[in-house]
Amino acid sequence: MTRQPGSTDGPSIGVVVVTHAARRHLERCLPPLLRSPLRPRVLVVNSSSGDGTVELAEAMGAETFVVPRASFNHGLTRELARRRLGTAVVAMLTPDAYPVRDDFLERLTAPVRDGHAAVAYGRQIPREDAAPVERLGRIFNYPATSHVRSLTDWPQHGGYTHFCSNACAAWSNAALDAIGGFKATLVSEETIAAAELLARGHKIAYVAEAVVVHSHAQSLEDAFRRQFDIGYTRRLHADLLLARERDEVRGRQFATMALRKAAVAELPRVVAHLAVSWLGYRIGMAGPRLPQAVARRLSGQDYYWTSEPARNGARGLAVA
Repeated sequence: MTRQPGSTDGPSIGVVVVTHAARRHLERCLPPLLRSPLRPRVLVVNSSSGDGTVELAEAMGAETFVVPRASFNHGLTRELARRRLGTAVVAMLTPDAYPVRDDFLERLTAPVRDGHAAVAYGRQIPREDAAPVERLGRIFNYPATSHVRSLTDWPQHGGYTHFCSNACAAWSNAALDAIGGFKATLVSEETIAAAELLARGHKIAYVAEAVVVHSHAQSLEDAFRRQFDIGYTRRLHADLLLARERDEVRGRQFATMALRKAAVAELPRVVAHLAVSWLGYRIGMAGPRLPQAVARRLSGQDYYWTSEPARNGARGLAVA
């Protein structure tokens, strides 16, 4: 039976908001979640930032869970959080993703609650003062129309088929349980999980009506480091993420769109960003062969390289 957004019937709902020094974001992120008629358990996970994030989250009515900074990992921390909640459906958010409407959570989780998909992710729109590449990236990745993808859609969508963002996503916990949950990884835990779910016959729903304001200002150095981390992770999971398509296809598609849509005055900045991103990605693809000390200096995730997963030899590999 299909449930309308706002219904309190149906599976239990949990929300995980992963934070570090995020106190300033909570008053825009949490209220629509806490007010939802789905009556979710909202869990704010904090990697020991000590800036008052935990105290404010508790005062607002959220549950909290503090993780030692040395133990934080994009995949494993989210895995611990979803298991801690134990709900049938779990939404993952970052604190700087601000829901636009009060019915955001109902809309985001509907395809998972109704059994139409194992994961659903929402539309991200840029901040008003977003730089050209931020704005163009959101246009490219988050269209205005909802759709559902399965592995049979690969000829049409290519690498976009397994695209997903845990800045704003909802997951079936039963489906995650079947693949062993989120894995220890440098970045891209949601892409790895989505690809595994597709391989098992599940579907991914894109919910354009579940909208958050979310984008990041990136310097050229930030862009290099971000793409290094993505390339590094994709190389480690090449059998899952790159087996069906030649590398960089989607990146070239974005570059073509960005150059076509950017205003003339924006072109130098856009070209520089694209060039630095490509270089970071290509070096990242060679990253697993580099000495770890070098990879650490090139990465944007400084905490990861001294974390327990890295010290235990994970280096971004899947851990059961």
